[in-house]
Amino acid sequence: MESKKLVRTLTLSQVVFLGIAWNNPMVFFNTYGIAAVTSHGVITGAYIIAFLAILFTALSYGKMAKAYPISGSAYTFTQKSINSEMGFLVGWTIMLDYILTPMVTCLMSAVFLHAVFPGIPHYVWIILLTAIIVVPSIIGVTISASASKIFVIAQIIFVCFFWILTVKSLLEGVGTGTLLSSTPLFNSDVPLSVILAGASILCFSFLGFDSLTTLSEETINPEKTIPKAIIIMLLFTGVLYIGSSYLAQLVQPGFSFEHPDSAAMEIAILVGGNLFKSLFITAVIVGNFSSGVAAITSASRVLYVMGRDSVLPKNLFGYIHPKFKTPSHGIIVIGIISLLGILLTLEQVIKFINFGGLIAFTSVN
Repeated sequence: MESKKLVRTLTLSQVVFLGIAWNNPMVFFNTYGIAAVTSHGVITGAYIIAFLAILFTALSYGKMAKAYPISGSAYTFTQKSINSEMGFLVGWTIMLDYILTPMVTCLMSAVFLHAVFPGIPHYVWIILLTAIIVVPSIIGVTISASASKIFVIAQIIFVCFFWILTVKSLLEGVGTGTLLSSTPLFNSDVPLSVILAGASILCFSFLGFDSLTTLSEETINPEKTIPKAIIIMLLFTGVLYIGSSYLAQLVQPGFSFEHPDSAAMEIAILVGGNLFKSLFITAVIVGNFSSGVAAITSASRVLYVMGRDSVLPKNLFGYIHPKFKTPSHGIIVIGIISLLGILLTLEQVIKFINFGGLIAFTSVN
């Protein structure tokens, strides 16, 4: 029946913007301090290594999406090319990546919101933020794509503003006082193993590219569109992160921060003062919202395919809403799981996501 099928409506630009939204351009600021400390200040070099490693994996995803232009991502690719048993295992591990990402976005936003409004309990923000990302996901993938485009553009404008303020500060003598330096890229005093440790953390910044393959059944001409969208998205985010890390490391050399998890906030205040700090918090929350909507959209498609294949209960996860043409039951289940952010810490959830993502990448390669 038509009501049981996803509808092909997404264009190349919509798929790219959904992928960038899932990836979250503002994630650079969330991971900057920890990565800078881990890589001993050679964060741009670590970013380049992480980017090259993910690029090879992205090429693999592009080839597999062309061979199997259906939803399911690593689960489908492994099931079709190896066997159903391996597909089952990979499907469950990738769920750690997809299902928990909406929870991470809620946790990140809740931290900032609780700091601004300390009188409101943490759990209230988790519940409210979860509801905000679930509703547009149920209404339709086209709505999600349109909203993602607006928010992604807003984040890009913010990052460009950050670049301008950073360059201005450098020209005024702040930090290294120069636009050209090899220190963020290479330091003979820092062992390669340390830089690789930083790169392993920064792989988290690029995890969103694989989410595009979950949209194959809702994309026009997916055999060509999905591989192209993956490369466009990855190249764009690579330039964004590498450029931002280079400028940030120049304006505040070294890797000593008062609070590493909020080091980006220190840099925002350094280059733009308290007004830019307010814009920074707003941009982070907007980025987390768009990332959450894109993530819950992708995760629900993986659950839908597993339900359709009877790997999961078909009546629950194989259901498509007759009006909105979305796997609404799966979206609601993901929303319920996201409420566990009330009990779990951000560090715990990120560890689960990294484990699931790397297992999926291994299976696809």
